[in-house]
Amino acid sequence: MDAFFASVELLRYPQLKGLPVVIGGGRRKADDLLLQRHADVPLGQIPVSAFPLLRDYAGRGVITTATYPARQFGVGSAMGMMKAAKLCPQAIVLPVDFDEVRRYSRLFKSTIAEIAPVIEDRGVDEVYIDFTEVPGGQREGGRALARLIQRAIHQNTGLTCSIGVAPNKLIAKMASEFNKPNGITILYGQDVQEKIWPLPVRKINGIGPKAEIRLAKLHLHTIGDIAAQEPQWLVDNFGKSYGAWMHEAAWGRDDRPVVTESEPVSMSRETTFDRDLHAVRDKAELGAIFTDLCVQVAQDLRRKGYVGKTIGIKLRYDDFRIATRDQTIDHFTADGATIRKIAGQCLKRVDLARKLRLLGVRVGKLARADSAQAQPPAASWPAPQAAAHRVEEPVPGTLDLF
Repeated sequence: MDAFFASVELLRYPQLKGLPVVIGGGRRKADDLLLQRHADVPLGQIPVSAFPLLRDYAGRGVITTATYPARQFGVGSAMGMMKAAKLCPQAIVLPVDFDEVRRYSRLFKSTIAEIAPVIEDRGVDEVYIDFTEVPGGQREGGRALARLIQRAIHQNTGLTCSIGVAPNKLIAKMASEFNKPNGITILYGQDVQEKIWPLPVRKINGIGPKAEIRLAKLHLHTIGDIAAQEPQWLVDNFGKSYGAWMHEAAWGRDDRPVVTESEPVSMSRETTFDRDLHAVRDKAELGAIFTDLCVQVAQDLRRKGYVGKTIGIKLRYDDFRIATRDQTIDHFTADGATIRKIAGQCLKRVDLARKLRLLGVRVGKLARADSAQAQPPAASWPAPQAAAHRVEEPVPGTLDLF
């Protein structure tokens, strides 16, 4: 989907179309004031001048997505909003409406399923489609079906999407980025050297920033640079599994099927604070945030029909170091109070003397809530059992948020 979170907001505020808009930062008082001051005006008629601007944002939020006019200024997803404000101060900033985003996500996916039912869900705004067996799917190399999907999605949602058609998931993913927004790109196996090799290494889904740095130190900057290396050389430098995969990916080879059903490994929630918080001086504020994260994870689990046994926390300190701890209990749960209790015990095993930038809560070892193995015991608060990994002793001098 094209700038999905932003596009959903533009359905609500059509007067912002064609303007630089960023989504993120959480709901702020300015957004509430906007709606209060114009409560008697339809949303689509609120003056553009009334919307909050990125230049006035103060905090550590990150951008979820940005409209294409904002991207022309170098603004993009996962960028800190304060940094983005220097690049495009005139951009309008809006919060994420997760309920509305999820509603449109379900709608566009159900629209596709009516046309090509073999779908792999890749998150809120992306899917893979195997249309090998769809009648007429091969017409014009798949372009006819892609146009049909685009029209149906736009008719049912008012949103646009970009589609990459290719022999496998790896190339299709890259192709879907070629002609945004509302584009269709068709790539064949023989197009890899001309269309794929000139691209930066990061365009391969699976090569992240750390691998990019390592590749750059070896003077490998494009996908073609990787493809030119001997497989054994890549294995020697990146390991047996990753090096071999990197060679195959650079040559556009990918035999992964479209998986129509998959189970999540974990669910988590985290937040970056507007200012660094200390476990003692900001105890009340941290405690409220911590409780809210636990409640949100519990709600996510129940909404999606899962329970979990491993509960963990994630901290990022003011020096950007990260600490994680987790603990496995003897029964499955999706209860917010239980998650908070066990996550709180995990906090006792980390150093809380330094200020914190980020706090997160995670639940893993998931099972379907209606499965036999997930049925909880009668006891309400069972004693946590030892995790599979070594459980650290409490750090001397650590502080407790509770």
